Amino acid sequence: MIVDTVKKTYEEDGKIYHADSCKTLTNAWKEGRIQLDALARNNYPGYRLESNMIPGINTIGYWNAQTEQEWGLDWHRNEGIEITFLETGTMPFLLEDGTYIMLPEDLTVTRPWQIHKVGNPMIGVGKLHWLILDVKVRQPHQDWKWPSWIVLAENDLRELTKFLRQNEQPILKANSDIKRCFQKIGNLIHDSSSLCESWIIIYVNELLMLLLELFKTGKYVLNDTLTNSVRTVDLFLKELNENFSEPWTLESMSSHVGLGITRFTHYFKQLTNRTPMQYLNSIRLEAAQKRLIEYPKIGINTICYDCGFASTQYFSTVFAKKFGCPPSAYR
Repeated sequence: MIVDTVKKTYEEDGKIYHADSCKTLTNAWKEGRIQLDALARNNYPGYRLESNMIPGINTIGYWNAQTEQEWGLDWHRNEGIEITFLETGTMPFLLEDGTYIMLPEDLTVTRPWQIHKVGNPMIGVGKLHWLILDVKVRQPHQDWKWPSWIVLAENDLRELTKFLRQNEQPILKANSDIKRCFQKIGNLIHDSSSLCESWIIIYVNELLMLLLELFKTGKYVLNDTLTNSVRTVDLFLKELNENFSEPWTLESMSSHVGLGITRFTHYFKQLTNRTPMQYLNSIRLEAAQKRLIEYPKIGINTICYDCGFASTQYFSTVFAKKFGCPPSAYR
């Protein structure tokens, strides 16, 4: 059975995560503009994976675009570690720190906390393979939990995890063995009549082992600060500046990043010299200040709620304390 979309959010350990919608990819597939062969769960397009089949794989497969395309995948995060391999063509690949062009036999690895997009704004002609594997983390400091069917020796798996956590080089150059492995996976999924779960398990384990060998033979610099709790909180600060209107509490913020309240507050103050709620109120007030002037026809109560304040009386009080007069007088 092929389903083009499933739920857009899912809950895990009491937290809500927003998955990549894949809307543009799904539309291109439905309209016949690309060939797509994939196994998928959650909201990813492709052949539905049964709940007990290869747990941890959210999607695995490829798309093949043989003509110019007028779509791309917008900024998103994935609920798992994503490995992509470009077999042919060129592909714009963007992270927050820059724009890159994938060339044939280039490889990317992105983690759940790395916001990224494919296409600038359109994808290129080419064949792109991918694997998104959930290792039960959403933040850099959390310990990875690989699915039980990953059978690399303990030392190898520990070393691979270290390479993947402590190096975030955007583009890697794959070798012929990795290329053949992705091709075998693609061929297996394409011939769905003979689809065999065991072969998928074998090929994914082979792929991970080949990735480890690639890291071991290359000159990749490891940086353990990429995995500490301070970085987790620093990443959250960027998110908070975009989503300040959400009904955040100290408890929900610390839970969102996977840290206890005491540790979260400690690292937050290290980075900002303010408590989380002081910082949140500050950016909400600055946003309200700008909107009062830029949008003179919007009511003050509307601005209050749009900026995340739950009470107009509280908003007026803290605004006057910061700017020396209530919002109406400031406007």
